[in-house]
Amino acid sequence: MNRAAVALITGAGSGLGRALAHAFAASGYRVACTDRDGAAVQRTLSELPTAGGFAAVLDVTQEADFQRVTEDLRRRYGGVDVLINNAGVATAGTVIDAPVEQWRWVLDINLLGCVRGCRAVAPLMVEAGRGHIVNISSFAGIANPPAMASYNAAKAAVISLSETLRFELAPHGVGVSVACPSFFKTNLLVTSQRDAPGDVGNAAPQMTHIVERLMETASLSAADIAAAVLKAVRERHFLVLPQAEDRRRALIKRLSPELYFGIARKATERFLSRR
Repeated sequence: MNRAAVALITGAGSGLGRALAHAFAASGYRVACTDRDGAAVQRTLSELPTAGGFAAVLDVTQEADFQRVTEDLRRRYGGVDVLINNAGVATAGTVIDAPVEQWRWVLDINLLGCVRGCRAVAPLMVEAGRGHIVNISSFAGIANPPAMASYNAAKAAVISLSETLRFELAPHGVGVSVACPSFFKTNLLVTSQRDAPGDVGNAAPQMTHIVERLMETASLSAADIAAAVLKAVRERHFLVLPQAEDRRRALIKRLSPELYFGIARKATERFLSRR
C-alpha cells in the first residue's frame, strides 16, 4: 500500500471511539474521526499523535451523512481501509416496561447505524479488494442480562449482522470483526441519558445504577478495548472478547445453555440483593 492506511471511526468524540482514534493513529493510520458532536470530534483529532487526520460531523442515523463523509474520504485519500462502527447508546428496561420508542431509538443507532456504515463503505473495500470492518457490539448481546432488553437485542443483532457480512465480504478480500466487550470505564451512560429523547433511556433506574457500579469497578479501560480491536484488525480475527471471564462465560453458554442460565440467574439475583 503506497498511501497511509485510513481508519474511519464513528462516535470518536469520546469514550471508546476516542480511545480507538488514539490507538489507530499511534499505529500509523490516518484517522477519520466522526461524531454527532463536532466540537468533541475536533478535540479528539487535535490530540492525535500523527498529522493528516480528518474530522467530520456524522450522525449515524442519517445515511446521507455516511455518503458525504465516504465520498470526501475517497477524494482525499483514495478510500477507506478500516471502518469501525463504534457509535452507540445504552438503554435499560425490561421487555414489558421499556417503551417501544426506546426500542426504535436504540435499534436506529446501535444496529442501523452499523448497517448504514457498512452500506456506505463496503462497496469501496470490495472495489479495492481489501479492507476491514469492525462492528462494536457488547457482551450483553451474548449474555442477555435482565432489564436491558432493547440494548441486548440491538447488540445481539450487531453480532448477527457481522457474521452475515463476514460471509458476504470474504470472497472480496475484506475482513470483518465484531467486538463484544463487557463493562469497562466509559461515559456511555452519561452520553446516552443526555441524548435520549424523553424518558426512553431511563426506564429502569435500578439497572442503570448497577451498570454504573460495574463500569466504575471494571478492570479494563477504553484504551484496553481499543488495543484489542487493533490487534483483531491486524490478525483478521472475527470475535473479539477482551475480558477473559467473558470468554469463559461464552464457552459455557455455547456448550450448555441451561447451565449458563442457572449460573447467570443466581449471579444476577445475588448482585441485585447487594444493591
